[in-house]
Amino acid sequence: MKWRNDATAYGGISIAFHWVMAALLVAVYAFMELRGIFPKGSAGRELMKNAHFMLGLSVLALAAARLALNLLDRAPPIAPEPPRWQSLSGHAMHYALYALMLGLPLLGWLLLSASGKPIPFFGLTLPALIAENSDTADLIKEIHEAGATAGYFLIGGHAAAALFHHYVKKDNTLLRMLPRSR
Repeated sequence: MKWRNDATAYGGISIAFHWVMAALLVAVYAFMELRGIFPKGSAGRELMKNAHFMLGLSVLALAAARLALNLLDRAPPIAPEPPRWQSLSGHAMHYALYALMLGLPLLGWLLLSASGKPIPFFGLTLPALIAENSDTADLIKEIHEAGATAGYFLIGGHAAAALFHHYVKKDNTLLRMLPRSR
């Protein structure tokens, strides 16, 4: 497998970033959703919340690295070329997904900061980004939760579009992002 993107497919680095990010997003959502199986204040619930925080911050770091990579390595074209409206829709979806992957972790960090809580990151405690303020924390929490809900639709729409392109349009959209030997 080639490491860099070429004229027909994404390279190994882009593919790894994509699928690791997908797994991280599944884990971030799962930890937050599954925290409810534990009683409030329990060790299990705190573990789930801390895992959500740490993996969310990992999404932020990985998304920033992916953005840098995208500036250096061009995406391979879709073949056959889709209509302009589909290309524009795809770009809009990718911008929205990047807003989600960068914005939600930053909002989570701001939320913990405004709540006066520590910001755990794999044995480190990150600094607060803003001063403690319960009104600000309440507002950020609402925005964070609304963004997370929108994330379900964005991620689901992204996956559905890939499957639509593969099974209905029969183009190379999905195949470009699958690992394979060359």
